[in-house]
Amino acid sequence: MRDTQEVTILLVEDEPGHARLIEKNMRRSKITNSIVTIADGQQALDADTGPASPLRVLLDLNLPGLDGYHVLERMNADERTRRIPVIILTTTDDARQVSRCYELGYSVYVTKPVDYAQFAQAIHNLGLLLSVVTVPHGG
Repeated sequence: MRDTQEVTILLVEDEPGHARLIEKNMRRSKITNSIVTIADGQQALDADTGPASPLRVLLDLNLPGLDGYHVLERMNADERTRRIPVIILTTTDDARQVSRCYELGYSVYVTKPVDYAQFAQAIHNLGLLLSVVTVPHGG
């Protein structure tokens, strides 16, 4: 039987326009989960990550202050957060940056297209992925 516990999507995105487009297109993909938007890496690390609030994180790499790479490193080093699924969602498509994220142990990397229609389709596809992926629970 499938676990129906509500999962919160933590969207770590410093560009308000991108955040609105991501949420709008996730909703169009029938994602009904709560989406909490945070604009910087330190706030993402400070978010409630206890077992009572299961998370999926959509993380931009290019953030002010503590960037996405540092967020990944700290989440991976912390027993409480290392198993939280993180999807990289960024405009950076440099192969070295993609490799760096994979080396940090994260296996989903989505490049945000510049073209609106392609962007909307990418987020729609991401919503479909989120709706079918099963991950282990922390604890």
